[in-house]
Amino acid sequence: MARQSQSTIEIEVQVHPRSSRTALNFVDDVLHAWVTAPPVEGAANDAVIALIAEHLGISRSRVGLVRGATARHKRIAIAGVTRDDLHAKISEKG
Repeated sequence: MARQSQSTIEIEVQVHPRSSRTALNFVDDVLHAWVTAPPVEGAANDAVIALIAEHLGISRSRVGLVRGATARHKRIAIAGVTRDDLHAKISEKG
């Protein structure tokens, strides 16, 4: 479930590390992120942050990990993006 304040949105993300491809897709209200990076030493977390920033066309510094550094289910904060913008951009890039 996504939470939004005036300037930041927090979303739930389920990470699929060591995938054969990189992709983002919403299933219900959870963002699924497939990344090729392994879940070792934060590599998958960095890849997820980079992938989200790339899809949204924003800098990586506006995307941060809030909770779940070692788990597949994470909470990510994104500054300066609305929930509607997020869904539209992710759906657009498919």
